[in-house]
Amino acid sequence: MPTLVLLRHGQSQWNLENRFTGWVDVDLTAEGEAQARRGGELMAAEGLAFDRAYASVLTREIRTGSIALQACDQLWIPLIKDWRLNERHYGGLTGGNKAEAAARFGDEQVHIWRRSYDIPPPPLEPGSTYDFARDRRYAGAPIPNTESLKTTLDRVLPYWSDEIAPKLATGQTLLIAAHGNSLRAIVKHLFQVGDDRITGVEIPTGNPLLIGLDGDLRPTAARYLDEGRAEPLPSRD
Repeated sequence: MPTLVLLRHGQSQWNLENRFTGWVDVDLTAEGEAQARRGGELMAAEGLAFDRAYASVLTREIRTGSIALQACDQLWIPLIKDWRLNERHYGGLTGGNKAEAAARFGDEQVHIWRRSYDIPPPPLEPGSTYDFARDRRYAGAPIPNTESLKTTLDRVLPYWSDEIAPKLATGQTLLIAAHGNSLRAIVKHLFQVGDDRITGVEIPTGNPLLIGLDGDLRPTAARYLDEGRAEPLPSRD
């Protein structure tokens, strides 16, 4: 039967600095590397044998996937990278300190931008340091200037439908190493989580979420492999 594992990247340097990261290509800290390695050890203990893996085009996620696969002796499998698995774009908040943003705009407003389903942060200003138009990894891609979770889902879902779901439908075992919001988008789709409830779903870092699927790709079982760090799992609405 199809099996899917979702793995959120470990701590990045900007996580440590409490900054809005989004599409900025920031590397893992030593702690983030350890979290990824622990995730791979948990997958090895589970006896998971992957057919292929997916990651975003951002270093912290590529390295999380690679470190985890190395830890479970499966670094040799294909690791497919695609920008549509990127973290959400934080628009004009990108690069800023989260505490400073709260002081400037107010805690409530920043909370709305961070956690609401369909309200994005202010757009990136023209000429910003964080304009990715010249980054060749996005050549031909419709680069956003801000995103909500809803618009993140809008770009993740076609990739899921065109690339990932057909592989699962053949019974493959897949790993998706991605980000908090791109993984929440997948969880929302798989578990049919309502717009109002998805805002409360959190994906822990470095803790593989193992999902068993039926032939129609509906979840039949789901659990975090590190039970001591498990978050509540969503239920279908």
